[in-house]
Amino acid sequence: MKTWKIMLMGLVLVLLAAGFAYGDTATSTLTINAKINAKAKLSLSPATIHFDDASYDPDTNPTMPATEGSVVITAKVKTGSASNATLTCLASGDFNAAIPVSAVTWTSGSTNYAPTGTMDKTTAQNVASRSGSGDLSGSITPLMATSWDYPTGDYSVTVTYTLIAP
Repeated sequence: MKTWKIMLMGLVLVLLAAGFAYGDTATSTLTINAKINAKAKLSLSPATIHFDDASYDPDTNPTMPATEGSVVITAKVKTGSASNATLTCLASGDFNAAIPVSAVTWTSGSTNYAPTGTMDKTTAQNVASRSGSGDLSGSITPLMATSWDYPTGDYSVTVTYTLIAP
């Protein structure tokens, strides 16, 4: 009887081993592609500024600040690690024949920003730049030259800020 049990256990072990030996395994691969595109996001706050020379004597105050103070620029770029993102501005023209847009300048202490700049109607002016992706936010403080030669009136000019993420 003991022999019969040993033979039965041996047969069970052989059958179990045979089942594992004849098992099947299959594999397959998955390719994952990701396309990351260049992106640029830009906003200005406030979107309109005002200069009012009522309290500014050109003899004692050669410049006047914008009523709103600084302009906060929120800018984010996604670009290649070796690419340079740039923020520029270009005025649509002069205020009038007697008041050139170049009468408006700005200062900045923000990281990656030009410390000073002058508005121009012909050539886009560099405001800020950075290498690679990331935040390019900062602020500028606009100033306008005062002059006895400016004719009275209300004048307006549009300035387009462009953020380029190559």
